[in-house]
Amino acid sequence: MDLHTWITQQVDYAEETARLVEDRSAPWDGQWMADGNSAVRTVNGHVLFYRHGPDPLKSGLADHVAANDPATVLRRCEADRRILARHRLDPNFPYETACYGCGTYGDLDLSNTDNLNDCPELLDLAHAHGITPDVLAGLDQPQSPEPKPRGPADPLLAGIFARTFGLPTKPITTSDVPEALRGPRWKP
Repeated sequence: MDLHTWITQQVDYAEETARLVEDRSAPWDGQWMADGNSAVRTVNGHVLFYRHGPDPLKSGLADHVAANDPATVLRRCEADRRILARHRLDPNFPYETACYGCGTYGDLDLSNTDNLNDCPELLDLAHAHGITPDVLAGLDQPQSPEPKPRGPADPLLAGIFARTFGLPTKPITTSDVPEALRGPRWKP
């Protein structure tokens, strides 16, 4: 698994978790708020988070939970997916694993980031999702896309092309010729 795949898995997990606690009951559509003392509630009154006992919640905890309601988390997941869609393997560089979103430079349009695992945007996203140096070191290098075969698709032209440039070709066989089409001097 490369860095792009690892981040995608983290975004999938965050989105799945947010959808599990999402409250879409009318009329408030899952907005969360802190009551300032001991609970976090949906705006329509469901208690989500409550401190048992006489002491209030740790200062700032309820506000933090309320600020990370499912709608907010889902917006962040969507933003992460947009970044992932921009920063992906560059299809224009079939022989290296360049990052498409990092752009190019120079007359030859060389990639600014030669390896997708070195993309600064993806590394920042990975940091936000809690990647550790050990996990980063254990990730696979991205695989470059399979190059498309070049040359003519027509078998006759392919044979001419191969003979012209001295490339090996598959031998032509007549074993597929039906019996009815074989003449008196036919050779297999």
